[in-house]
Amino acid sequence: MNLDAVRTFVAVADTGQFQEAAADLSITQQAVSKRIAALEQDVGVRLFTRTARGAQLTIDGRVFLPHARALLRAEERAAASVRPGRRALRVDVVGRNLAPAGLLRDFHRAHPETELDVVTHLLDMDAALAAVRSGTIDASFRAVTVPARQLPDDIEAVPVLDEPLQILTGPAHEFAAARAVAPVELAGHRIWMPGIVNGTEWAAYYDELAVAFGLTIDSTGPNFGTEPLLDMIADSSALATFVGEQTRLVWPADYDLRRVALHDPTPVYPHSLIWRRDNPHPALTTLRDHLNSTGPLRRRAETWAPPWAADN
Repeated sequence: MNLDAVRTFVAVADTGQFQEAAADLSITQQAVSKRIAALEQDVGVRLFTRTARGAQLTIDGRVFLPHARALLRAEERAAASVRPGRRALRVDVVGRNLAPAGLLRDFHRAHPETELDVVTHLLDMDAALAAVRSGTIDASFRAVTVPARQLPDDIEAVPVLDEPLQILTGPAHEFAAARAVAPVELAGHRIWMPGIVNGTEWAAYYDELAVAFGLTIDSTGPNFGTEPLLDMIADSSALATFVGEQTRLVWPADYDLRRVALHDPTPVYPHSLIWRRDNPHPALTTLRDHLNSTGPLRRRAETWAPPWAADN
């Protein structure tokens, strides 16, 4: 159904005059007549009768009027749902307990008027990049494994956080009582990370980390989620896993898990924000300004990041 014709029908019904409806819609009276005729042909009934005093609704026209108004309200709601500044800012993060989600929480605390739609179902950088380019999402927090100059021309990526890594151990592990451990000291120890998915940017990161420091990162075994992983770590004297410094984890007190810092050097995970250059959503600009103003942690001489991170 032609919504311009529906809008014209409502205008004539409200004014009672084709000429006044034409003035309200900034079109000619002839255009009003054509639209009404087309709508009447579409619905198969007469909607108005002409009288000396103007246009009066027929019985069918009176029945159709509330539905016509509903159609126009639906049109406005549909347009508002995607209009920049009216719809929520859709931002992708890998997981709700990871550092980027924390950055978004801090942003929302600083800008509570901003509506956010947090997306977590995109598997890897390629999927996130495709979603940003198609407009399915407005932005994504990802590790960018290619130099920024190799990204598509319509995409921009800016580093926002270098997050230090830690190891997580149970109370019986060799490093449980250590205040800090050098990455090379982890060589020969089993680092268990069953959640790693081949082909993802975080898999690329941990591959580089393992090669750089001679580590064994074991991704075998079923991934039943965070809670079973923590349960295994708590009961083991041999297993440890990597976690980000800002990863939010909760476990029972009797697990007595230990988060141990890494230094000499400190491996950092390079989080970047990616977005489409021509995205007009005002909240996206607000988010970028916020991330810039909060002073993102950048890599220093005593930190380590993969070689590809240096180009971003």
